[in-house]
Amino acid sequence: MTMLGLVGGLGPESTIDYYRRILEAWRTHDPTTAPAIVIDSLDVQRGLRLAATDRPGLIEYLVDSVRRLAAAGAGLAAISANTPHLVFDEVAARSPMPLVSIVAACADAARRMGLGRLALLGTMVTMEAPFYPAVFARHGATIVTPAESDRTWLHERYVNELLKGDFRDDTRAGVIALVDRLRRDAGADGVILGGTELPLLIATPVIAGIPALDTTALHVAAIVERLRGDA
Repeated sequence: MTMLGLVGGLGPESTIDYYRRILEAWRTHDPTTAPAIVIDSLDVQRGLRLAATDRPGLIEYLVDSVRRLAAAGAGLAAISANTPHLVFDEVAARSPMPLVSIVAACADAARRMGLGRLALLGTMVTMEAPFYPAVFARHGATIVTPAESDRTWLHERYVNELLKGDFRDDTRAGVIALVDRLRRDAGADGVILGGTELPLLIATPVIAGIPALDTTALHVAAIVERLRGDA
């Protein structure tokens, strides 16, 4: 069986969630076994700094992690966070093993659901960088993002609360209200929970009347499907 390598820690709460969900998803297919998993936990604060200010540095940070996972015996890898997918193509090109993309998994799901105009929530880098719009455009879909003030509010809540495992009712209400505005004002027909802590904050399939795409769940499903294909 192929061993899975997870680039984790970006942040810790979602890495724990990935581990649990992968085991749960595997059990639905084969309750008599469990996949082999090795995790390389990185520093979320360093990762965020590099994503914002030093893209080549972020590439090296992630490539080093992937190489450590390969050295530990992994034959398939995934980065358990959205923001580092800013440099996914560059990391994948230098990886000694295949990588499963969270963005591609989400775009595939949006296409299957017939969604064409999706609101994107996440860290500031995720909301402002072109990696989500570029992948979704190849599937004929458009990405819309919150206004600047809303992006700033969400990023601050994300870094100061969600990444620390602090899930507050007022933040949950604020995110729901933000999705409602994007539905009304930007014509969003779906919302991407483009930060792997967001499904821990709001664990519902519909938010403010539109489908919510849980990127963690979609990524986990793609990872397990690939592992089972390699088994």
